[in-house]
Amino acid sequence: MTPQPPFTDEHEELRRSARGFIERELAPQAQEWEEREWFPDELFGKLAAQGLLGLKYPEEYGGQGGDYLHEAVLCEEMARVGSGGTAAGLGAHINIATPPIWKFGTDDQKQRYLVPAIAGERIGALGITEPGAGSDVASIATRAERVDGGFVVNGEKTYITNGVRADFIVTAVKTTQDGGHHGISFLIVDRGEGVESAALHKLGWHASDTATISYQDVYVPEENLLGELNEGFKLIMANFQWERLAMALGAVGAIALAWERTAQFARERTTFGRPLSGHQVIRHKLADLASTAYAARCVTYDALRRFVAGEEPLKEVTMAKLLTQRACFEVMDECLQIHGGAGYMREYWVERAARDARLGPIGGGSDEIMREILGRALAL
Repeated sequence: MTPQPPFTDEHEELRRSARGFIERELAPQAQEWEEREWFPDELFGKLAAQGLLGLKYPEEYGGQGGDYLHEAVLCEEMARVGSGGTAAGLGAHINIATPPIWKFGTDDQKQRYLVPAIAGERIGALGITEPGAGSDVASIATRAERVDGGFVVNGEKTYITNGVRADFIVTAVKTTQDGGHHGISFLIVDRGEGVESAALHKLGWHASDTATISYQDVYVPEENLLGELNEGFKLIMANFQWERLAMALGAVGAIALAWERTAQFARERTTFGRPLSGHQVIRHKLADLASTAYAARCVTYDALRRFVAGEEPLKEVTMAKLLTQRACFEVMDECLQIHGGAGYMREYWVERAARDARLGPIGGGSDEIMREILGRALAL
């Protein structure tokens, strides 16, 4: 495969290795995990053994010493698991829960949490969203009261990926009475007394555990304060760009895979004496889907190039996230249509792909929020 900038031959070698591992070790069991609504925790250790949990992290913490481009390859290839929930659970650990510890943690925190997370020995989750505070992060109500030696946390988080299985939750809390963004802090909360999870059941992503987490008089020691007291909003904003790029890359991978499989199905399925692809209406649909796949990749790779070059590509990343998530859902719907009645059956991958894709325009910043950010960036 010829590298497409910003990727190099090294990245394509990683792509081949990651794809081989995913197709060999993960994809064959995707259907089983979906039906069980759970993938085994052992997967974290399996990925760790391949060096895939710490691609962008320094070697001193057990990582591979790579960068965001290495991680970008994995984000794309995870679509080939064939289970959006499995990809989401692993991705939340890699791209959402651990980056704040890497960026803002003390060396002690990195040793206690990042090192075992990269080794697949401890599983992480990020706890920000609440029943009354989604996109409006400033409205979080979970509180942390100062006590001798630390904090006592009370409140509730919801829609938390890995919320049932997580060993630790990087949790946003209010630490002052002030309104607005000031007064938000982050605590690394260990699973233990006072931390209870209730599993949620979803339209898609069945293999991932999503939960409401309640905190009832949970003691958190001072050494688990992540970053500066009352300055947690900076921590929230710091990883948004990468989280949204990761989602765009995942959609690019999913669209490409869906096109490959649907085109192959159309070549092999015969109707009225010829392949489906021999009918102009289907051929034109496939041409349109190929164009969408290419456009999604172009806009995402452009944003990625700017991101790794050290720019602040707020506009480009927002466009990539907005365009790819809606496009992914629409592509899956068209692919399902081309499969006809078979596409509506659970044994076909496209039924699951269509459900899994619906989360994209909501998670990581809804379409509505993305348009609002973009409108401001365009000085509208």
